[in-house]
Amino acid sequence: MTETFDRITIDPQKMSGQPCIRGMRLTVRRVLEALSAAGSRDELRADYPEVEDEDIRQAIAYAAAMLGDETVELKTAS
Repeated sequence: MTETFDRITIDPQKMSGQPCIRGMRLTVRRVLEALSAAGSRDELRADYPEVEDEDIRQAIAYAAAMLGDETVELKTAS
């Protein structure tokens, strides 16, 4: 199944062509970083009230779709 990312926009004239949310100057990367730091969607929306649930869902799905299926070996802490 192929997902349509209708809320993710890429414009070379905005944010150096990074994927953004609905043409805003808010990148997918920033949404993911903010979600990670905030810990919840409600906390993220407190900082970014223009972001909707579907924006967040598509940002996560877009990031997952951009990842390859390759395996990366991680070193364990000694």
